Amino acid sequence: MTALLEVAALEVAYGPSQVLFGLDLAMYEGAAATLLGRNGMGKTTTLRAICGLQPIIGGSIRFAGERIDGWRADRIGRAGIAIVPEGRQCFPNLTVDEHLQAFFANRRGIVDVWTAARVYALFPRLKERAKNLGNQLSGGEQQMLAIGRALVTNPRLLILDEATEGLAPLVREEIWACLAQLRAAGQSLLVIDKYVEKLISLADHHTLIERGQVVWRGSSAELDADHGIWHRYLGI
Repeated sequence: MTALLEVAALEVAYGPSQVLFGLDLAMYEGAAATLLGRNGMGKTTTLRAICGLQPIIGGSIRFAGERIDGWRADRIGRAGIAIVPEGRQCFPNLTVDEHLQAFFANRRGIVDVWTAARVYALFPRLKERAKNLGNQLSGGEQQMLAIGRALVTNPRLLILDEATEGLAPLVREEIWACLAQLRAAGQSLLVIDKYVEKLISLADHHTLIERGQVVWRGSSAELDADHGIWHRYLGI
């Protein structure tokens, strides 16, 4: 079976400072996977490279069988990768409804399409705030909007970078419930987050990195069975 996403021997640097050293990562259609590690170990840099936001200096990135490293970010987005970025990055001068209408696309012609109405069914609080501007939303509402904005592009792969960071516990649980629904519906997910217990129940496969290199990979059962890995590489 061909991997939906295949990152091989990836190397990335910021000027003279190299951040990723031969990183490998693979996931399949309909799967949920995680990229784990302490802060500053290269997780977000990996996602930025996958999405075309950071040039690579070595290795390759393939998506749906095509090599995409070197592509512009907009082309990668049209190919079917959507990211919910750390920090949400909602447009302050667009309403919730305008966000969802502006980003809507169905390039693959799928039947079970994500529309603004479907996002409102997933996040009823967004429907209540449909006419509010991005900067008039709470942090939790902005996170819901960032997820909804990514979903209406109808991606093959949805990437989430710290989607529950800084949220109140009740809102965080709402986001986890959303991700579980997406997982059950067969949406391919690649997730960075610090709540390992939640990720174990959500994802099939986990990759841990330290100082820009893969130090462990395995299933949820394997990660759950060895809490020494958590302490060694995640500081939990």
